[in-house]
Amino acid sequence: MAKTYLKDRGFEFEDLDVSSDQKALQELQEKTNALSVPVLDIDGTIVVGFDRGRINELLEIKE
Repeated sequence: MAKTYLKDRGFEFEDLDVSSDQKALQELQEKTNALSVPVLDIDGTIVVGFDRGRINELLEIKE
């Protein structure tokens, strides 16, 4: 859902698959202390889960 939301609004992002990328999984755990996905790192601010309001706020999306 998060990927589609960002794509539909023209944002580019790096998609890391923590189920197959051990380094990405380790980075996720270090940043969030959890194993929840999706995790978005928006200019250093971590958003865990698809929090549309927070994503809109950080990316200055007006809806």
